[in-house]
Amino acid sequence: MLEKIDTDVWLTEGPIVDFHGFPYPTRSIIIRLPDGALWVWSPVALTPELKAEVDALGPVAHLVSPNKIHHLYLTEWHEAYPDAKLWGPASTIRKRKDLPFQPPLEDTPPDAWQGVFEQAWFRGSFFMDEIAFVHRPSGTAIFADLSEHFSESFLEQNWKGWKGLFAKPWGIVVGKGYAPLEWRLSFINRKPARDAFDKVAATHPDRIIMAHGEWIPTGGEAFLRQAFAWLVR
Repeated sequence: MLEKIDTDVWLTEGPIVDFHGFPYPTRSIIIRLPDGALWVWSPVALTPELKAEVDALGPVAHLVSPNKIHHLYLTEWHEAYPDAKLWGPASTIRKRKDLPFQPPLEDTPPDAWQGVFEQAWFRGSFFMDEIAFVHRPSGTAIFADLSEHFSESFLEQNWKGWKGLFAKPWGIVVGKGYAPLEWRLSFINRKPARDAFDKVAATHPDRIIMAHGEWIPTGGEAFLRQAFAWLVR
């Protein structure tokens, strides 16, 4: 169930979930830190098969929610790995008061992550914020909903009828990879988000992985300029 995409970096695909009537695929990234502990971003459904593969990689030490939408499977991962630290922005922590989070994530990665990440806090929207990450050793930038990149085949299979009419105007398709339209429009103060984008771009990532859609194995800098044209042009 785990796909190794670089040294100490794995990807796993979770089930499709319903988000306000729209089917969304789920995806998680697992990174092994220098001390051998595992950092798990946006955990997907924890099946016995996935747990066995994760356990073979090392001890799970960090469970990361990048925004307040990506929390669905935190409870089951916390139950399976009670010693793992839970991380997220303040918006996630407010939403999931039932879970024992660490202090909110902002612009500086925790020392416990051992210096392998750059971190950027996209804020300025009245709707939602998100923490984006770059794993420096592998040149991998990681986004949750700041870029959605659906293929035509996925939309034909899963967004049938009137639902499929929204994807292209929203710009959440291959060829654009934008954030959803309603979120883009909610950035009433774009400067903090532009500053966050500049922070990510300065790392020159080659690989871009998002939670929903076709991820980018190489050519990440060009994709960033395309996916965030709505913000920085």
